[in-house]
Amino acid sequence: MLNLKFIQENPDLVIAKLKKKHFDASAIVQQITALSTRKNEIQATADRTKAEMNKISKEVGNLMREGKKDEAEAAKLRTAELKDSIKQLDEEFARIDQDVFSLQVLLPNLPADIVPEGRTPEENLVVKRNGDVPVLPENSVPHWDLAKKYDIIDFELGVKITGAGFPVYKGKGARLQRALINFFLDEARDAGYLEIQPPYMVNEDSGFGTGQLPDKEGQMYHATADNLYLIPTAEVPVTNIYRDIIVEAKDLPIKNTAYSACFRREAGSYGKDVRGLNRLHQFDKVEIVQIAHPEGSYDRLDEMVAHVTNLVEKLELPYRILRLCGGDMSFTSALTYDFEVFSAAQEKWLEVSSVSNFESFQANRLKLRYRDEATKKPVIAHTLNGSALALPRIMAALLENNQTPEGIRIPKVLVPYCGFEMID
Repeated sequence: MLNLKFIQENPDLVIAKLKKKHFDASAIVQQITALSTRKNEIQATADRTKAEMNKISKEVGNLMREGKKDEAEAAKLRTAELKDSIKQLDEEFARIDQDVFSLQVLLPNLPADIVPEGRTPEENLVVKRNGDVPVLPENSVPHWDLAKKYDIIDFELGVKITGAGFPVYKGKGARLQRALINFFLDEARDAGYLEIQPPYMVNEDSGFGTGQLPDKEGQMYHATADNLYLIPTAEVPVTNIYRDIIVEAKDLPIKNTAYSACFRREAGSYGKDVRGLNRLHQFDKVEIVQIAHPEGSYDRLDEMVAHVTNLVEKLELPYRILRLCGGDMSFTSALTYDFEVFSAAQEKWLEVSSVSNFESFQANRLKLRYRDEATKKPVIAHTLNGSALALPRIMAALLENNQTPEGIRIPKVLVPYCGFEMID
């Protein structure tokens, strides 16, 4: 969340910057400003009342020693009245403090200056494009038909067992999934990321810490009996490892990677654009997460973008990188790059990764700090994360782009992992 002092000192700037995300922050900022002013008034009144109470309390003893019992009793009565006033002021202060916090968490993160203007995905800025679109043989088909032809993914069986959006991978389809996971994890470890195996369920504090709550309750599966949430991404449990932690500046950046299944309700997802693997309720993903020093976090973002670029190039997939416009960015992000690979059979671009810098937004919620080497004081860190990579659309593009009359060719980099060169 945004720093309260920053909001109070820069209300016009906050309102102006959030307009780029097409979020009208004026009412919230005005309420925060008014409530903060009231808090200051209450604090000043409480301080004066406490000073008066302390002064009278000291006089009671003197009055008793001087035999002025009636005056002493009156002073005690006044002290009790002042104590009751202080209690009421403290209660009002706490209520307002909670009201300010409730408003504060409604404000999205401020977009970085280089975020493009725009409201829709069509207005995202293409910053790089690489690779040739493959020329497919005649009678080429989309991945859902290939999955059925080669019996590697069973969508209907998934519907029977669970429901739409929960496919069953079989035979070489399951082995290719495992190959991709292992390949992505090995590449992350080679790039200096420590592998983590996180829980697949998190509590409310974890959901709040990374910004899924209260913004995305409708997209998360909620186990109500235990008040736990199935994770939408490994970012949530991995980043929360560092909640309420002070790390040493010399240990930054901290780099973690994790494979997990991911669960997203994706309410309202239907139609031809979500057919097959294009959008699922359960899918596999390898995530990379960094905890960084504020001065170097954008260098870390460039490093993570380069890492994902390396992955898609090794998979021999045509891709493009987009810098998201303000209207297409997430609630928590300051700057996001999306990776899309081209699906030749569907003739469209498929998003396979988002790489984001959240600056201090998540860390402020998490109370994730580092100890400044010069001042020895704790300072809010920066957090970043990226998909490296999400499997469903990678799988879709691999199947479609590599189909031949003889079968589906496996990219060379994956052959050692899956143990076969063709799906036939």
